[in-house]
Amino acid sequence: MPDSDFRFCPRCATALQPTTMVEDGGEKTRSRCPACGWTHWNNPTPVLAAIVEYCGQVLLARNAAWAHRMFALITGFMEAGESPEAGIAREVLEETNLVVQSTRLIGVYEFLRMNQVLIAYHVVADGEIALSPELAEYKLLAPENVVCWPAGTGYAMAEWLRGKGIEPTFAEWPAPQPVADASA
Repeated sequence: MPDSDFRFCPRCATALQPTTMVEDGGEKTRSRCPACGWTHWNNPTPVLAAIVEYCGQVLLARNAAWAHRMFALITGFMEAGESPEAGIAREVLEETNLVVQSTRLIGVYEFLRMNQVLIAYHVVADGEIALSPELAEYKLLAPENVVCWPAGTGYAMAEWLRGKGIEPTFAEWPAPQPVADASA
């Protein structure tokens, strides 16, 4: 069964059941309502990300909810009826108080762990930085001093750096440790 927070049908409140059916591409197991037939498709959520260039430097920010001191790109969700370009300009303004002057698509990246599709842009912005309560702090780095991270938006950063003629370096994250089998 797909990993999801959906447990009950939003139409009739019946408990959803994992149901395997043949669809285009073969068998798929999805959460379906046995009473009314509603299906939870569990499609990935589009997320916008910005490599914010401010006064020739890259702005990275730390989310206030993060316990560790990792800095990342400005990210957020699109609003209904909003284009990705308008959405990322809005997110940059909301989170940093900076006004986007130009926007260029870097690429689209998977973030499977969160069931998201990342749409990454390079934006040039100006104004006076004032962080929203969602962000705890920021730092400005020369592009050649940015260390990329081996996941999601870190790949977008690496692609942008390569486009500037800078060979990216990546942070080394510890490899996941195997989980001991408690039944052994």
